[in-house]
Formats: sequence, structure tokens, C-alpha cells
Amino acid sequence: MRQKVVRLALVGGVVFLALLLLLATCGGSPDGGGGGKGGGAAPVPVKRVMPSAGPVTRLTVPPQYTTDRGWEIIGSSPEVAVSHATGRLAYLERLNDNRYRLRTVDTATGKLGWRGQAWRPPDPLHYPKLATVTSKDRQYFVTWSYGKVGDGMTPASTFVSLDMYDVTDGARQRVEVPWSGAPNVSTSGPEIVISDGKANSTLVDPVTGTVSELSADELKYPKGCPACKQLTEVYGQTAAGLLVGGAREFWVRGGWFSRNVAPKGTDKGSGVVTSVAADRVLAKWALAKKAKRAATHELWTVHDTATGEPLVSVECHRPAIKPGRYPQAVLSPSGDRLIAGNLAFDLAAGEGHCFEAEDGSSHLTLATVTDDGIAYGAENARDAAEALAGGGLPVAMDFGTWTTDQLSRNARLPGTESTGVGVFRWTDRQERTHLIGYPRTD
Repeated sequence: MRQKVVRLALVGGVVFLALLLLLATCGGSPDGGGGGKGGGAAPVPVKRVMPSAGPVTRLTVPPQYTTDRGWEIIGSSPEVAVSHATGRLAYLERLNDNRYRLRTVDTATGKLGWRGQAWRPPDPLHYPKLATVTSKDRQYFVTWSYGKVGDGMTPASTFVSLDMYDVTDGARQRVEVPWSGAPNVSTSGPEIVISDGKANSTLVDPVTGTVSELSADELKYPKGCPACKQLTEVYGQTAAGLLVGGAREFWVRGGWFSRNVAPKGTDKGSGVVTSVAADRVLAKWALAKKAKRAATHELWTVHDTATGEPLVSVECHRPAIKPGRYPQAVLSPSGDRLIAGNLAFDLAAGEGHCFEAEDGSSHLTLATVTDDGIAYGAENARDAAEALAGGGLPVAMDFGTWTTDQLSRNARLPGTESTGVGVFRWTDRQERTHLIGYPRTD
């Protein structure tokens, strides 16, 4: 009997030590300050493997990456945000009682960084949205959620809740903006813009937390532009001011006007904003009426948001049916390259390319672009989100040759890249999202 008790005690001791070891390797206390303990649930399991040693879960990925080393996070949010200036990646983990917490990881090493306090958003059933905004040479991770709150005695009020974290140390500000209807939130910077998809907007300064409202009559419409007051939409903010567009033509409030910066060979009154990415605007223009291909083609141009100057242009066939939503522009970490759907621009070289057949059909959607001159996407995918989720036939596009190469049919594409590490996402059988960082091959 005594021998049995001793054996049970030894087993209990081994289990206790194993639990301690597990907690130590899964994160435990954060490696930095700025957010406090959070509390409530065990940290997300993380396989913290340095890029120089040790395997992680191996996916089929493009040959530009190695899978024999890296890092892995299990149970993260589907969305992530990246600060290329610091190499930090931010993700959300879901805790008990529908609470969430922001956590960070160093993309180069897989080492966990600071973490924020846990909070409950107004929409507790879905992960809050996650983005990065830059203002006054400082970067912030931003989480936002829209929902309602009420005590059952009074009518519920709806609002947008934003949490802004300093990228370097996790110092946090919370701002709640009363809002009715589904909001559009832009983080092109330097301020966060909440709009109704039309002409009304609210600006939030991530540095001070100051909130200011702008109504349609404060947008400073350009003179002689009747189309500017039709279907007016606030697209975001630039270093020069608020970016606004109408049914045709667009402008920066108090700054430049698209008619004055129209690319050569276009109808100066035809510019339409399709996407904004950091300090770049992607717009489409009708060709001048006398142009040979005016009836069949459009000009797509990347503009500098500070001046409106056209940087690179490329012609593409007009679509047979106008899309309900234009593809979103994505910049490489250095900002030297930009992709959007079947369009690719090398801003440093001043070249662009439209991937389409002679009859105007296109089956390519580009989703990710890196600093080594490679973009990743898929053929026969409806959009970038579907390509990143494994839809279509994955391909890699080389900016040096403007050609595409087929990848393995089941290859995963990097959702982003930072510090030479591609970040891949997949979902296991338990419906947990995995983030895996694979470094580039040497």
C-alpha cells in the first residue's frame, strides 16, 4: 500500500513540473510592458522557435521560403497587423466571457512582445478589426468594433469603439464614437477616419485621442465640379488632408484636385478613386476621346497622396460589367511596389503591368507583394481573400520579368512579410487559426 502511495506522489510531482514547464514555454508573462496582466485565461499556445533552429508545422509554401525553421502561434485572430518599421506583428486572442486581448510577436525571432489588457468590445461575438496607422512619425496598432450597449431600461446606443496601442511599448488609448449604421474605417493616416460610406465623417487623432466631426458641407468642393457633389464619398486621410471623391473626379480637402494632376492622354474630368494604401492612391481614368483605345481601355494610375502627382500608369480593358467593389491596393514593406487585383506597379522602376488576355479577360488576382520583387496570388480566385484562404491555383509573379509561375496546387500564400519572414495562416481541424512565420531561403 505504501509503495502505491509513493508511486502516486511521484506521478503527481512529474505532472506538476510538466505543467510548470508548459506555462513557461507558452508565454506566461509578457516580455515587455504596456498593458498590464489582462487576466482571465491561459495565454495562446506559441511554438517559439528561433529562425536558426527547430521545426514548426510544415505547410506547402512557395520555394522562396524554408519550412525547416520558424515560429508558430496557435489560436490567433484571422486578421493581423504589421509594423514594418519595428518588425512587430499584432494579433488578437479570444479569452473567456467574450473578451479579447492584443498580443505582439517579433517576426524575425518569434519572440513574444508586449500584450494589452483584456477588454470586451461592443460586438463581443466577432473578433474586432485590426490595422496599423502612422501619425507624426509614430505607429499604432488599432483595433475597432461596432455595436450597441444598453441596460434594458433605456434604448440601446450604437458606437464605434477604438483601442490605439503605441507599437513600441503598448501604451493604450480608448475612444468611443457614437455612430449609427455600419461604419467604414480608414487607417491610411495620419488620423483614423470613420465614415458612413458617403460624405459624413469623424476623425480620430491616434496621438491625442481627439475626435472631430466633419459634415458634407465642410468638404470644400472644388469649383466647377458638379460631379463632385454626386455620390460623394470620404476615402480616408492623407498627409495633405482628407481624400474625397464624387461620381467623377476627386480631391484633397484644402489641397490638390484630380483635374489638375490628371495623367497625360486622359479625360481630365474622369478620375475615380478605387483604393488607398498609406501614401498612395490608385485611381482609374477614361482615356482621351481621340485615343485609339478610348472605347475599350482605361488607364490605371498610382498617385502620390501628398501632391496628387501621377507616379506610374498602365492601360487595361474596360470590364464588361462594372465591379461592385474594386480590388484593394497592397504595398510592399518598403513601399516600392504595389498590387491590386490583376494590376502590378513597380514604383521604383516606374513600370506597371496589367495581367489580361488580348480579349480583355483576366483570371489572376494578386494578394501579397514582398521586397524581393515577388508577388503572390492565384488564378481563378474571386479576390485576394479567397486566394489567401487557399482558393484558386496559386502563382508567384516576378516583377523582373512580369511573368507568373505556377506553384504547387495546395501551396499556401504568405498573408504578409516583414523582416524577411513570410507569415502564413491556416485553420486546423479544431477550427483554430495558426500563424506560422517561415524565413526566406538563403
